[in-house]
Amino acid sequence: MKQESAAPNTPPPSPSPAPSAQHPRDDGDAQALWIFGYGSLVWRPDFAYSASRVGFVRGYSRRFWQGDTFHRGSDKMPGRVVTLLEDHEGCTWGVAYQVRGKQVSEALKYLNVREAVLGGYDTKEVTFYPQDTPDQPLKALAYVATPQNPGYLGPAPEEAIATQILACRGFSGHNLEYLLRLADFMQLCGPQAQDEHLAAIVDAVGNMLPCFCPTEQALALV
Repeated sequence: MKQESAAPNTPPPSPSPAPSAQHPRDDGDAQALWIFGYGSLVWRPDFAYSASRVGFVRGYSRRFWQGDTFHRGSDKMPGRVVTLLEDHEGCTWGVAYQVRGKQVSEALKYLNVREAVLGGYDTKEVTFYPQDTPDQPLKALAYVATPQNPGYLGPAPEEAIATQILACRGFSGHNLEYLLRLADFMQLCGPQAQDEHLAAIVDAVGNMLPCFCPTEQALALV
């Protein structure tokens, strides 16, 4: 299932939001909560929701700096998945999902296992700008992996990240599938959505893939 240069129709940069001890609620509905997904959640939320909107958050950049020993890797060969890095000039595209009523507790219970227990992510409040109405931002909950969690891998050259992605597989599938689905999502967002880090890793994978396996086997991975 990709970020942004100087895009028309987008508001000026706003300061990074501070973490909140409480889950942000939809101002128009006290029973509603928005959840921002920027990794596998953009194509596989796996929880019930009432609405979804494509858009972006400012003040963060997406990076393949989090290790994954369950979904896209193993204890011996951790995969690489994305987290958000605070970046005053950054902009990260994704999908916000609105959950309401009973959906709120069910979604949070599910995501606590998927993102926190298995993934090592903490929650953070972010300001989400819908693609169609960027002048009407929403407060949303995002799951972010910080350097303090034991699975954090941190920065590495794009070629090294690409090599790791090509070598790893977990219970949710091959790490390469994760990368390519995220790249596909970014393409669907249009030319205003750019992610140089993601694009560089995709290019590195494209250069390396024929060395890892024949074309037929490569296609079978995705």
